[in-house]
Amino acid sequence: MTLDVHTLDQILLVGAGVLLLGILAVRLSVGVGLPSLLLYLLMGVALGSSGFGISFNDAELAHALGFAALILILAEGGLTTPWPEIRPVMRLGVSLATIGVGVSVLVMAVFSHYVLGLTWELSVLLGAITSPTDAAAVFSVLRRVPLPRKLTGSLEAESGLNDAPTVVLVTLVSASSDHGVLGFAGEIAWELGVGLLGGLVVGYGGAWLLRRSALPSSGLYPLAVLSFTVLAYAGSAALHGSGFASVYVAALILGNAELPHRAATRSFSEGVAWLAQIGLFVMLGLLVNPDQIGPRTVGTAIVAGLGLTFLARPISVAVASVVQPMPLRELAFVSWAGLRGAVPIVLATIPLAASIDGATELFNIVFVIVIVYTLLTGPTLPLVAKVLRVARRSEPRDLEVEAAPLERVAADLLQVTISPKSLMHGVEVGELRLPPGSSVALIVRDGKTLVPERRTVLRRGDDVLVVTPRKDRVATEQRLRAVSVGGRLAQWLGKKAPS
Repeated sequence: MTLDVHTLDQILLVGAGVLLLGILAVRLSVGVGLPSLLLYLLMGVALGSSGFGISFNDAELAHALGFAALILILAEGGLTTPWPEIRPVMRLGVSLATIGVGVSVLVMAVFSHYVLGLTWELSVLLGAITSPTDAAAVFSVLRRVPLPRKLTGSLEAESGLNDAPTVVLVTLVSASSDHGVLGFAGEIAWELGVGLLGGLVVGYGGAWLLRRSALPSSGLYPLAVLSFTVLAYAGSAALHGSGFASVYVAALILGNAELPHRAATRSFSEGVAWLAQIGLFVMLGLLVNPDQIGPRTVGTAIVAGLGLTFLARPISVAVASVVQPMPLRELAFVSWAGLRGAVPIVLATIPLAASIDGATELFNIVFVIVIVYTLLTGPTLPLVAKVLRVARRSEPRDLEVEAAPLERVAADLLQVTISPKSLMHGVEVGELRLPPGSSVALIVRDGKTLVPERRTVLRRGDDVLVVTPRKDRVATEQRLRAVSVGGRLAQWLGKKAPS
């Protein structure tokens, strides 16, 4: 197809329409607790050859564009993840992304070969493709569920790091490389090591440079930060390292560095990531031919998903947790919250582009697994968290601020919802005894705003906005949780915040 002005007009018309529909779909997905990827995938299918007739079957192009989108999605995940939250559980996150992935691939390969009757090559590919959790799905769903920081932190760290080993494995198997087990392990270790080192160098180097640069416009800082994350990916890939590990590590460092205009940078990265998600999922939906998905494919996908959800994932989580033990109910939630999304479908384009025998059927199986089991796990996460007693209804959560002109004051804004069982009900604002410098800025009660005084009494159902210096954020949250558990006498009764 020749790209002329008329063709460009048509592309812009369709693209703008799809983008606006995708933005509106976010609200619907939030309301039902589903990752928005499902709606975007269905939009792509509707626009495809079986719907509006847009033909797209270039697996190599989909592979390249998919990787480009994942770079931006992982960068946003790193830039918006607070390091203090994931640092205590980083060992578990890394273990899930490495040991856990290895165990999951092994279990799924054996399951697929002996239960589904797939060849060993396709069995290993199916295991490697479906084992990693998806960063976009995890970030978009879990950050809306009130969970302890150690659970969300470990799952976010896993989703940010587990793309790297699986991309290497799928690429090597698709290339029919005869490395042997030790060769595969050595290749993966090399790429991960180079990727992590590259991310550290670019992250710290970029933060050092930006702190000493006086750019003429605040809008240039978000572009510079995002450019550094892409540089981390490209630089590590050029050295045959894992670009995905590198981009996440670099973004995590840059996102937690004291840089100018941090709020603007995070908002910009979120917007770019949403654009990447919409484009990626719609493209993957276009790549699917529904006419090729028959009852046999659906049946195979459902059985494979059962093996993944109730066998491979629980075993991999149990083995990975040896490095950082957790209560059984929390491990059960981590197992159930292994959300899949775009990553498995993008990985499935690698053997498709390499023309592996059975790659088309494999792609369709992975597509059905993602659809069916995202529908199963996504909406049920709040219920599962409640049943397993890991949810925290009064957990203070970050408030996403549209504009933050006081980036240099190093302050955070927390939103606390007073649950029906919270003993914060009836406590006066002055009795909270927050750390010096922290204060209650606003109360939202029955849809109306209230500027509090020291004698203002808190009530059940209130949304309380608390401003706290960043250095005192942990102490402020601990005090709020302690009052929620023990009431105004928490300090004298020895009540502490739940861990």
